[in-house]
Amino acid sequence: MVGIRAAVITIPLVVGVLGAPAVPAVPAAAEGLTCRGAGVDPAAQVRYRTETVIDAPLGVIWRLQTDVDRWPSWQQPVTSAERLDHGRFRAGSAFRWTTPVPPGTGIPATALDITSTVRQVEQGACIRWTGPAVGEGVHIDGVHVWRFAAVKGGGVKVSTEETHTGPQVDADVPVATAILKAGLDGWLTALKAAAEAQASGRTPAPRS
Repeated sequence: MVGIRAAVITIPLVVGVLGAPAVPAVPAAAEGLTCRGAGVDPAAQVRYRTETVIDAPLGVIWRLQTDVDRWPSWQQPVTSAERLDHGRFRAGSAFRWTTPVPPGTGIPATALDITSTVRQVEQGACIRWTGPAVGEGVHIDGVHVWRFAAVKGGGVKVSTEETHTGPQVDADVPVATAILKAGLDGWLTALKAAAEAQASGRTPAPRS
């Protein structure tokens, strides 16, 4: 039987790059993030929120975050990503993406298959999506909120909060929360690097 520490080690690959430089966490007492009045799962035991400032135009950051098909080009753990609808990124948009389970976890070689559905979105301001991550011996239900706000003096503050529920994560909340932290910090680090490189002209802009 796969133990909780083996099972939840897959979680950071759902949300970002494991082992990236840490991003300062928001104090636990901070009010939860929302998009159009909806937030993360209030009953979830596994929860993490963090933020960073990105020195790039909001439009560049927004395109990177919402151009799901191109996620593998700047998020190393994302092996495939596909929009399941077409046109404007909107409430009801859905996307399917995969990431491998790393070796040494005790879980048979497989991939996590994530299907996310956008529930709320406000252009250039916030996104909220939900959906399951499923792999052999693992099922995680996630709710993820993103907020984007211009910073006085330049740059954009990107804030994110996510909750996880499921038998594996609920069985060891401290470990699951620590791994969720690593994943979200990694996602922000990757987004910051990609956006700032693009803004400085070091990488080409994505196709519109």
